[in-house]
Amino acid sequence: MGFFDSLLSPIMVAVAWIMVRAHDVLTWLGMDPAGGWTWLLSIVALVVVIRILLIPLFVRQIKASRGMQLVQPEIQKLQKKYKGKTDPASRQAMQQEMMAIYKEAGTSPFASCLPILAQMPIFFALFRVLSSLEPLATGTYVNDSIGPLTQELAAQAESSEIFGASLSSTFLGSDDLAVKLVTAALIIIMSATTLFTQRQLTMKNMPPAAQDNPMARQQKMLMYILPLVFAFSGVNFPIGVLVYWSTSNLWSMGQQWFVIRRSPVPGSEADKAYQQRQARKAKRRGRSLEDDGVHGPEDVTGEIEAGGHGVPGGQRQQPKRNSPRAKRSGGRPAIPPAPGTTSEVEPATETGAPAPSKSTKPKK
Repeated sequence: MGFFDSLLSPIMVAVAWIMVRAHDVLTWLGMDPAGGWTWLLSIVALVVVIRILLIPLFVRQIKASRGMQLVQPEIQKLQKKYKGKTDPASRQAMQQEMMAIYKEAGTSPFASCLPILAQMPIFFALFRVLSSLEPLATGTYVNDSIGPLTQELAAQAESSEIFGASLSSTFLGSDDLAVKLVTAALIIIMSATTLFTQRQLTMKNMPPAAQDNPMARQQKMLMYILPLVFAFSGVNFPIGVLVYWSTSNLWSMGQQWFVIRRSPVPGSEADKAYQQRQARKAKRRGRSLEDDGVHGPEDVTGEIEAGGHGVPGGQRQQPKRNSPRAKRSGGRPAIPPAPGTTSEVEPATETGAPAPSKSTKPKK
């Protein structure tokens, strides 16, 4: 075991443990223990577990990227302030003021790279685990196992195939046409998903004011350079590593799409689409976007005065019900005459109100 494997040994054991446990679950569900799809889905399960653990770092990355974009106008002003000043004192003062801007905004350039940096040890550990399958299966590996990945399981994983290509095969390490076709397709998927993931952050979720600065131009260059780097280096990656990286990119795209859709950077293309969606929702509800869930001062005052029912005086007006006796007495409830008297109700007047009644004295 070399120095690199000794350094990655704990992470290799953790990676092998997750894969073997996922393989056990899939086998329990009825899949072929020696099948290529069983081991491929074990790698996908590894991606899911790792990305769930990295969600806090992903949230920090999104917040840091958003903060970096929002402070770009301040950074541009600072660059204009120190333009042409190359003396050490000016450069140091510029760096201090720039770090103060980042600190006030609660962001930093380093935070936007955290998920990628955190995945690199796992990426290399998986690379070493897949590369060690053949020597482990043949008994020539320095150890008898890699954690729970025994010689028997390594032989199963080594012999398993996806479309005629084993998970440990590489584009340059095999002359088999099936291996080259599968690896080429996975390299294209890996490069394309890397491009789209970077484009989500640098194009759709960046306001125009933040796109015209040196840092934004560097990010745009990386957006096109990184896929090319993966395309040229991917020919040396085992198929299992290509599956891992492509699945991880798809996960990142889904996470970013969800976060950017619900909380875009103000002024960005994603923010314009968000405002349009909100306007359409408000229109369907029959209200304008400005009035959606917000009461103006007059509305609030009216509700307070009406006791929350829209009726002055603070009391809701109750509906009136006329009894049969009220209907017979011209819409007004009949009042019984006082003892010893008689009451005669005159016909209703032209205005519809009943005429005053005439009372007679009791007869002697």
